[in-house]
Amino acid sequence: MDGSEELSRLLQQSVVMVLAGGQGQRLYPLTRRRAKPAVRFGGTYRMIDFTLSNCVNSNLKRIHLLTQYAASSLHRHIRRGWSNMFAEALGEFIDIVPPQKIFADRWYAGTADAIYQNLFILQEERPTRVFLLSGDHVYKMDYSPLLAFHQRQGADLTLACVPLPRSQCTQLGVVQCDEQWRIIDFEEKPDNPKPMPGNEGYSLSSMGVYLWNTEVLARQVADDATTDTSHDFGRDIIPKMVRDGRAVYAYNCSDPDSGQPAYWRDIGTLDSYWQANMDLAAALPTLDLYDRRWPVYSDKGQYPPAKTVRGPATHLDDSLIAPGCIISGATVSHSVLSPGVNITEDAQVTESILMDDVQVGKRAKLYKVIADEGVIIPADYEIGFDADKDKKKFVVTDEGITVVPLGVILD
Repeated sequence: MDGSEELSRLLQQSVVMVLAGGQGQRLYPLTRRRAKPAVRFGGTYRMIDFTLSNCVNSNLKRIHLLTQYAASSLHRHIRRGWSNMFAEALGEFIDIVPPQKIFADRWYAGTADAIYQNLFILQEERPTRVFLLSGDHVYKMDYSPLLAFHQRQGADLTLACVPLPRSQCTQLGVVQCDEQWRIIDFEEKPDNPKPMPGNEGYSLSSMGVYLWNTEVLARQVADDATTDTSHDFGRDIIPKMVRDGRAVYAYNCSDPDSGQPAYWRDIGTLDSYWQANMDLAAALPTLDLYDRRWPVYSDKGQYPPAKTVRGPATHLDDSLIAPGCIISGATVSHSVLSPGVNITEDAQVTESILMDDVQVGKRAKLYKVIADEGVIIPADYEIGFDADKDKKKFVVTDEGITVVPLGVILD
């Protein structure tokens, strides 16, 4: 059996568990009625689509999606956009798993507790390895090289990691490794992230992509369940495994074409959400959504083509415009428009994110605005030009992004 056949066999013996129950409090009000993985991103996608596309493109098609908070829109999205991509007759599936309360009579108390409460799945299926992934990160990654590295190192657990500026790592897990990439130190959300050797400005950060040997995972979460901890992988289990000398390794994730650190974003705040969307609208975005070798799948819905109507003020540049949008004699600059957006005469939309079915009236002006689904902006209305005025009605972030929530009525 050659290397590719062996790797294919190992993939078939693995299952994926995706943590998709996050409340996403720092993305409020976008997460007021939906789980964070279901938040719209990049015009036509939901956050969950990037992790699931990575799985499908990596030929990992045995997936358990662990949901919890405000999951109805996420369940609907999976049913419409993903269920038909798996052949059950071939052993493929994507299962939605809400809290079962079998091993504990409570909601999930942490990431490790979510796995502990679903150990019966691993007991029934008995995979040799478990890919444990987050459903709210935006990145493209082939998981096959990670699996090959994990096998070569004889690891109990392998964390996919990427170098990031130290200033961005205070909300992430930061690792230190020896020359063989064995992790010798792990800190969760450190105030002063430790730098990488020889690169003082960067830290090696965990991407929240874990590959476990199943028996090790089951033992670790079972032991943790009997102790007084926060029942979290980053805060509790991984640091303890490192201290105990277990075989925990870091896989340095890089772009296969350029060799540079891979694109990866933990969209943790409204400001980072806005910036990541703006990155996609750049002339040369770091994350290439047009790479046919690695498609990002989603439920695209049944929409007609996007349409522009010529007028004296018609101007479009550096924007993502989803199907079903109509732009009539308006200016749209460096913005992301989701399906069904309608922007009418002489309106101006600049550096903004408009979600599904947002309506922008005549001569309205938006600057650095996130408008949630179905928002109607009246004629002559202005948002994003007077922060003090906006704060009386909306959430305005530290970076000056104004968020118009779902269901708001403007007059």
